[in-house]
Order: sequence, then C-alpha cells, then structure tokens
Amino acid sequence: MAVFCFIAALTGTNANMRAADNTSATVSAAPAPRLKSTVRVDASTGRLVRVMVPVPAARPHVVRQPADPDPAIQALVAKTAKDYDVSPALVNSVIDVESGFNPLAVSWKGAQGIMQLMPSTARRFGVSDAFDVKQNVDGGVRYLRFLRDTFKDDQLAIAAYNAGEGAVTKYNGIPPYPETVSYVKKVAQRYEAAKKTAAATQKTEVEAKAQPAVAEPPPEEKQPPLVTFYDEHGRLHMVTQQ
Repeated sequence: MAVFCFIAALTGTNANMRAADNTSATVSAAPAPRLKSTVRVDASTGRLVRVMVPVPAARPHVVRQPADPDPAIQALVAKTAKDYDVSPALVNSVIDVESGFNPLAVSWKGAQGIMQLMPSTARRFGVSDAFDVKQNVDGGVRYLRFLRDTFKDDQLAIAAYNAGEGAVTKYNGIPPYPETVSYVKKVAQRYEAAKKTAAATQKTEVEAKAQPAVAEPPPEEKQPPLVTFYDEHGRLHMVTQQ
C-alpha cells in the first residue's frame, strides 16, 4: 500500500510539472506587447502630451540613427524665428546642441526644455512653463534676438547664450571657458552647414525659375483633302475639298 501511494504521488508530481511546463510554453509563445510612455508635441497647442506606444523588438547588431525632429517643432521654430527676425538655421543649430530637440531635457545646471532656459532667463522672457515647447521656443528665440542686437555678432550671441551676456562683456569676446568655446564651435559648425544647404537650395530654385521656357512647335496646318475625278474627255482633275 505504501509503495502504491508513493508511485501515485510521483505520477501526480510529474503530471503537475508537465502542466506547468505547458503553461510556461504557452505564455512565452505569445508575450503581451510591451508599451512605453513617451511625450509628444501637440501640433495645435504646442504643449506636451503623454501617450503609450509599443516598444519594438530588439534587433542585435543594428545601428539605429537618431530620429528627425518632430515636424510640429520644426514648424513652430520656423514661425517663431520669422516672427522675431532670427535665422531659423541659427535657432535649429542652438536647439540641436542644447537638447537634441528633446523638450524634456534638463541640464546638470538646471537649464530646462528644448532650448535649455535657465529659470532666471525663463522668468525674464515671460516663460511660466519651460517644458511647454511653444513657450520655451518663444523665450529662447527672443533671448537670441536680444543677444544678437546687443553684440551685433552671431558668434558672440551664441557665446552669451551659453555663458551669459555678462561674461561676454567682461572678456570683450568669447569667454575662455572650455565649455563655452566648445559650445560656440559646435553651434557655428551646424549653423554654417545649414546656411550652405539653404543657399544651395535657393540657388537651385532660382536657376530652375530662370530656365527659358521651351517653345512648343506651332501646330501643323491641316490641309483640306484632295478630290480626284475624270471629266468627259478622260482627263484627271485634282481639287481640294472646301
């Protein structure tokens, strides 16, 4: 009787283990899709909205290129730059170096948002929420315009955006801070590349407009059909039909 109970118990244990294995196999065969929370810009309001998006399966040995900036942000930058008469290429270059177009970026110094406004600068230019993309871009572009008007030079304006206008005034030029020197170089490189691209595009458009129109050949005149007939003397006549 003891042997029978032992065998029965062992059989039940094996069955439970097989059932557990089958359950695990079933679960692993159809995993629930992974989701992650991300923040996007609402094109109509310029504010950030949080959405859940699926996480793509990892692919080993695949180098992923950085995504292009949000088109809504690009449109907002272009409009704001035009409103304040600042080059969109300059604004985009500053944003690229400052935050990589990340509206939620925060630096170790406390600069916030897509244009990395310090809290004091944000207050100075009327930005109540530095993580509101529309407010942040407006404040950052206004600050760039102020710096450009103050120093009459793009590189000094860029340097002041990083180190503050007081430092540029103190050194009467780009402050000799390694961070600021590197920052000015990075922004200037992007700015020059953007200006060359814009100039090449404009040149292509101008040349395309200057190309003379190809004259189309005049339409061929249609000749009236010929009618042939013989008279009573057997002579052939050819006349055009009116």
